[in-house]
Amino acid sequence: MPHLHEKKIKELELTANTLRQHVITMVAEAKSGHQGGPLGMADIFTYLYFHGMNHMPKKPDWSERDRLILSNGHICPIRYAAMAESGYFPVKELKTFRKLGSRLQGHPERTRLPGSETTSGPLGEGLAQSAGMAYAGKMDSKKWRVFCLTSDGEHEAGLHWEAMLFAGKNRLDNLICIVDRNNIQIDGTTEDIMPLEPLRQKYESFNWHVIECNGNDIQDIHRAVEDAKKIHQKPICILAHTIPGRGVSYMENNYRWHSQPFAPGEAEQAIAELKAHAKRLRADHARS
Repeated sequence: MPHLHEKKIKELELTANTLRQHVITMVAEAKSGHQGGPLGMADIFTYLYFHGMNHMPKKPDWSERDRLILSNGHICPIRYAAMAESGYFPVKELKTFRKLGSRLQGHPERTRLPGSETTSGPLGEGLAQSAGMAYAGKMDSKKWRVFCLTSDGEHEAGLHWEAMLFAGKNRLDNLICIVDRNNIQIDGTTEDIMPLEPLRQKYESFNWHVIECNGNDIQDIHRAVEDAKKIHQKPICILAHTIPGRGVSYMENNYRWHSQPFAPGEAEQAIAELKAHAKRLRADHARS
């Protein structure tokens, strides 16, 4: 496994913090949107866009790019933030999130935003789209991979399981499905609403290779993705255990922050906490 140097890890952690600040600012400006999932997935999006994924922001339609499919499109603030910071479009455009006429709508729209591979909204569709792309890649002997990012809550959709069957049957080892296992959805915890466990064993029974990781630890995400790239003859599921609302004390592990408008002062508190954490990261970086 290629080593990820400590300096690079610190850089990625600071980038993830910046992306989290963008998420808060975007949702506060729009007065609507989702916070919990985007904050929890910031480290994974940072790793993929700034280290783990083969792509060219200035050439978003580059034919040999890895494909990233966001199945749970409502967490798009973190994808938009990652795309902006990596150079797909100007960072200042993030201020247009959910505004009339903006390219940055509440769910990604493929035809309006270069680099957004699919239009997502209805939950459960992303893995089916990803499996189709991966199958086409196999047919054309392509080397690119498909990364499908999906929520645990959308595993309640039947189409997702049909796609699992298809990918397992066709041994799509160019498909990596990253499950945001944060244990919440809009109405409560997944295990209260529609239990998923034992989730690992379910994927394995569908002929998938399963890897688990701490989805809020850059080094562990790196390990999981690099291990996934070594697997042959099976699609790969990375169960990424994340903390919803990561980085903001009053949001962490609180399902009500799946999506909730900010009360006066809450966005400011969130930004202050994130800036304080960034300051600590820079201090640690300077000492190392």
